Amino acid sequence: MNALPATADVLVAGAGPAGLALTATLRAKGVDAVLVDRLAEGQNTSRAAVVHAKTLEVLRELKVTDDLVSRGVIAPRFTVRERDRVLLTIDFDDLPTDFPYALMVPQNITEELLLARLEALGGSVLRPHELTSLRQDADGVTGVLADGHEIRAKYAVGADGMHSRVREELGIPFEGDTYAESFILADVRLDWDISHHEVMLYFSREGVTVVAPLPDGRHRIVATVAEAPEHPTVEDVQALLDTRGPRRHPARVSDMLWSSRFRVHHRLAARYREGRVFLAGDAAHVHSPAGGQGMNTGIQDAVDLGHRLAAVLADGASPDSLDAYEATRRPIAEEVVSFTDRMTRVATVGNPALRGVRNTFLRTLDWLPPVHRAMAMRISELGTTD
Repeated sequence: MNALPATADVLVAGAGPAGLALTATLRAKGVDAVLVDRLAEGQNTSRAAVVHAKTLEVLRELKVTDDLVSRGVIAPRFTVRERDRVLLTIDFDDLPTDFPYALMVPQNITEELLLARLEALGGSVLRPHELTSLRQDADGVTGVLADGHEIRAKYAVGADGMHSRVREELGIPFEGDTYAESFILADVRLDWDISHHEVMLYFSREGVTVVAPLPDGRHRIVATVAEAPEHPTVEDVQALLDTRGPRRHPARVSDMLWSSRFRVHHRLAARYREGRVFLAGDAAHVHSPAGGQGMNTGIQDAVDLGHRLAAVLADGASPDSLDAYEATRRPIAEEVVSFTDRMTRVATVGNPALRGVRNTFLRTLDWLPPVHRAMAMRISELGTTD
């Protein structure tokens, strides 16, 4: 176990993808960044499972992109379906990027590679150490851990998730709401005669179901239900595929590798900064998994903030330049929250007449190439500017 330091340039709370990416970015630029996490070890479940093109571009500077691509499944297409009928196709293969696809890779692998890069840069995650309170003054921030140890830093960042203790300590409102539906999340093996390189979103009167490929022949299932069981079973997932999935080539669940349930919020922090303390990742924004943008937006937050803090701490830039972090990143998150909320509400329309209108509209859009490209740019986040 590494000894806890008394001082740092930047104290980061939360060793998820955003916290790891931020700390690695800072250390790569010569900034003394300390990362603490309340858990005794990193989580080994897949959770977020897609890395989009913009994130692959952003992570290239940390030298993890090539390894990520080698560990994932390339999916150059999303399709929206109702049973066997394709309503809308979103192709990524003509995007203006070196990564014209969605990369399907479990979150634990993303975290593993980011942690390896952080350690190669001389950093580590200090566990289990929860940041429980903060004191600020004109010269810095004092972070107090659960055991009473204090770390004095010039700046601090809360990357400690949706239930962020840092955000609560700062008194920053987390504005938004919670969807009425709950979600089933499962990694399974399927007996299925269909492409292993396509993400499929099935719309139905019962809700939306996502079927996405993962490495090693696995598939990720995400589905909205009125009330998800605490531990979804093979039978639960099979029932979803039977009632919502394809009829001509039905999918059969042969093995359950992992399952969970969760409720989805669409919330945005009222501000990203309070004095010398910043928010990043899920501490700043959470939203529907539609499009798989949550982790991606958080990693992009982290690298952006890392650049700005390093410019001040290592390159002598004015501290006032840090105001640009919120000005740049919060509007992006606001648009992602709004976009994924619209996607989720369209996908979960319950009225049969409205579903018919929706399906006709989507099939009409499918004939318009500019719509395809606009959707691909938005989902990949290449359409954002920072």
